[in-house]
Amino acid sequence: MNDSVKVNYSYKINKVLRYIFFAIIVKPLMYIIIGLNIRNSHLRLNSGPAIIVANHNSHLDTLALMSIFPLTTIKNIHPVAASDYFLSNKLLAWFSQSIIGIIPLNRNLTTFNDPFADIVEALRQNKIIILFPEGSRGIPEKLDKFKTGIAHLAKRCPEVPIVPVFLHGFGKALPKGEALLVPFFCDIFLGEKIFWTGNKSSFMDKLEGSMLNLARAGNFTAWE
Repeated sequence: MNDSVKVNYSYKINKVLRYIFFAIIVKPLMYIIIGLNIRNSHLRLNSGPAIIVANHNSHLDTLALMSIFPLTTIKNIHPVAASDYFLSNKLLAWFSQSIIGIIPLNRNLTTFNDPFADIVEALRQNKIIILFPEGSRGIPEKLDKFKTGIAHLAKRCPEVPIVPVFLHGFGKALPKGEALLVPFFCDIFLGEKIFWTGNKSSFMDKLEGSMLNLARAGNFTAWE
């Protein structure tokens, strides 16, 4: 068996495993155990290219966002994740890339490599990208200041729609630093598409304003 055949065979196996993982584990977890509620479901994407931008409070966030898509679309969804964490060992790297389908992002700004090259290429292939502009997981339900990397990406791909999404409850169901899942009703608020405005400041203001409006939409009380 030559190398190209091995690669193709491995790709097919991983594709099947990914489908099984989301069908048997992720979707039942989100819709039965957690009771995921999708707000503004009419705004759900059917195809790419597109960039989903969401707040980040839990390891469940990525799985929750991917679960809102049909299983036939999962192969086209790619979360962006820090390479220094998710490629830190062989097993985690395999699971992250082959099953979850992450695009690793090198956060070391001292390198001369283009950090967005793989993301831009995926968008050219009509993929849907998931980004968390806050960076690392923060305090549940508290929006942190967005990093401006999303503005640089939007500038390079001005024709690609950006969909703001607010996640509520996942920081309660699986908080940062905890390993035990607590069943808790969670919500995903989908926002209207926005595009590059031609200016970094106005774009960031528009994106953060959209996120803030989504966060207010549920009228949720603060965590006790």
